Amino acid sequence: MEKHEQIEMQMAELKKIREDMGLNRTEFSHYIGIPLRTLEEWEAGRRKMPDYVLRLIVYYTRMEKYRYENGIEIEEDTDAEE
Repeated sequence: MEKHEQIEMQMAELKKIREDMGLNRTEFSHYIGIPLRTLEEWEAGRRKMPDYVLRLIVYYTRMEKYRYENGIEIEEDTDAEE
């Protein structure tokens, strides 16, 4: 697969994930913890994201959806902030 095709697939997948969550780019960048400019560059196809990053985003969003649908809460580690 050519680099251009790879970028097109990444763009489509990332945009689909974001839209399925009902978030705009700013909200999604805050949710995932990715700088807005980076997200914009990836969605516009001006930069190719590392493949592992897309896999991690897919995994993270699926797990968050699963947690929400099943009422699972994760205890925040407040000691890390001290």
